[in-house]
Amino acid sequence: MTQRVELATVMDRLAIEELITDYAVSVDDGDWTAYRGLFSPDGRADYRAAGGIEGGAAEIAEWLARTMELFPMRQHLIVNRRLRFGRHDNDTGDTAGVQADYINPMRFAGGGEGDASGAPDFVCGGRYAFALVRTYSGWRLRGVTVHEKWRRTGGAAGAGAA
Repeated sequence: MTQRVELATVMDRLAIEELITDYAVSVDDGDWTAYRGLFSPDGRADYRAAGGIEGGAAEIAEWLARTMELFPMRQHLIVNRRLRFGRHDNDTGDTAGVQADYINPMRFAGGGEGDASGAPDFVCGGRYAFALVRTYSGWRLRGVTVHEKWRRTGGAAGAGAA
């Protein structure tokens, strides 16, 4: 690899890292316009493994907007990111896949008002599979698939896996 190719790869990695972080922040902040803007025109998301729906970015954003009203406090953490570049139209590096683990503590609306600890009422974790494509506007999400592995509700006394 030449230094120019290595620099381009580093720049792509940084752009993809920023895109994944922007995904988490848009969901946590409820910025559904920003969420939709992270996807390619044909982008889709699949939240069925976590009890949600599958569909295009606009449809998912509408569903998330309604669903996340239940959780005014949420903190989406995406870690252990594994990035692999792929091929698109015989051009190396125009697609990528990211596998990343997540943990997502949330507080129900009106929940825990007597709880001075501020602890979340609901915590879930699992793994994302992100499919990305390079566009004229930069890297965009072509697909997001959630694989929820566990969840806990109601604190330690009510802990249970789903």
